[in-house]
Amino acid sequence: MRIAILTPTFSEFSGIDRLVQSEAEELAKKGHDVTIFTLSATMKPSHAKLEIMGMPKNPVLERMYRLFFFFDFIKVRRYVKKLEHYDKVVSHFYPMNILAKKAKQKYGVEYIYYDAGVGNPELFQNFAERLYMRLFKFFTDRTARSADKAISISRYLAKQLEKDIGLRAEVKYIKVDKKRFNPKVSGARIRRRYGLNGKKVVLYVGRISPHKGIHLLIEAFKLAQKSIPNMKLLIVGKHTFPSYSKKLKKISNKDIIFTGMVKDEDLPQFYAACDVYATATLWEGYNIPVVEAQSCGKPVVAFNLCSHPEVVKKGILVKPRDVKGFSEAIIKTLKKS
Repeated sequence: MRIAILTPTFSEFSGIDRLVQSEAEELAKKGHDVTIFTLSATMKPSHAKLEIMGMPKNPVLERMYRLFFFFDFIKVRRYVKKLEHYDKVVSHFYPMNILAKKAKQKYGVEYIYYDAGVGNPELFQNFAERLYMRLFKFFTDRTARSADKAISISRYLAKQLEKDIGLRAEVKYIKVDKKRFNPKVSGARIRRRYGLNGKKVVLYVGRISPHKGIHLLIEAFKLAQKSIPNMKLLIVGKHTFPSYSKKLKKISNKDIIFTGMVKDEDLPQFYAACDVYATATLWEGYNIPVVEAQSCGKPVVAFNLCSHPEVVKKGILVKPRDVKGFSEAIIKTLKKS
């Protein structure tokens, strides 16, 4: 069977892109002819073909291009035509849904929407960001509605999808590679690199975005420091909102370390280096880092919302936005470690 997998980006920093990579490899090993279509890529698939469609490299232009991709008539027409001879198209995220929808309408190709959700627009900080996310959600819903089948990465998202557009989804949790993420991994190199020896370490991994609640995590960390002064907070991830990142750095202290992007092969060592994994995210469709951290034997502190009741198996869930309760959960967890 010829299968096309569509994803806006194919890069190490995105958990969903790593999911695309593993899904493509799994399908290819079963004997399917798999091609990944993407607007930009920094990874290469091991067992699938890769088609890079291209888009602007400037971050602002990139966002606008992705939002209004349907105006690039020539590219849309060219790649819909390329999908004619595929048996199945699996689309991850808008705007790739546009191609999947048109391939279904024009050539009868089966369209499967892989639902990782869209963050709540109201969690973003200014009007322009909220407007962008509202439009992104609107276009996502409009193009996903015509899918033949949907797969959601959590029960929470499946319920939300049915509520929003009436499409029922199969729930398929994201698998974590337990050969890579396991309790035997050593964090010694990371502790040496960032001067963490002899310290209690709190770790966050993910995008630096307002809906991830990193400002709340920093507040909770600084509160917890009053009880456990010998602490460090390691924030690992890509900065995607410059104004938000500036705000975070203003409220941070010397014990809060922003690493930026790290090599994907180093990620298990970061989990191994921490004493507790903490995320104050205010919206989460699944939360891959939580699962990865637990696979490395680390306890988790998170807000009790969205998919967290499904994925947090070892740790403490806190009432959403309760910074004091979050800090107390960090203290409690660290005192046990």
